[in-house]
Amino acid sequence: MSPPLPRTVKGGSASDRLRTLGLKLPVLASNAYFVHHRAVGSSIHISGQLPFKDGELLGQGVVGRDVELETAQELARHAALNCLAAAARAVGDLDRVRIVQMLVFVASTPDFGLQSRVADAASDLLIEVLGENGRHARTAIGVAGLPLNTPVEIQMVCTSA
Repeated sequence: MSPPLPRTVKGGSASDRLRTLGLKLPVLASNAYFVHHRAVGSSIHISGQLPFKDGELLGQGVVGRDVELETAQELARHAALNCLAAAARAVGDLDRVRIVQMLVFVASTPDFGLQSRVADAASDLLIEVLGENGRHARTAIGVAGLPLNTPVEIQMVCTSA
């Protein structure tokens, strides 16, 4: 039997639900080479986000060799939180964010095969915080390596709800 779909956390707004989870939107460090978001028409493209917290990368290694599934899932949640921060900044308010598509890259061994389970953790967070606005199209891809030897990178497309 498959697990139940994630449910929206109780709270009046997305910001309230985020606080209920004990989380807050991080401030993303600026970069001379890219922006964290770019609007094209009504779509907002979020640059690939790594699992940084307070300026520190939370993990390194390859899933299935150096990194366990549960750790990769937690890293995916942090990367998704960083994406939400970029999206909220782009549209002006977390309650206005609607996720259209999420692309999850997992640095993993060729035989790992559970990239979608890593991505599920990020999807759970989006739905817990945004409710129906967090449901999205998704792709999870195993790759040989990612920047800074991180196990997970997440890119999104969103719009303003």
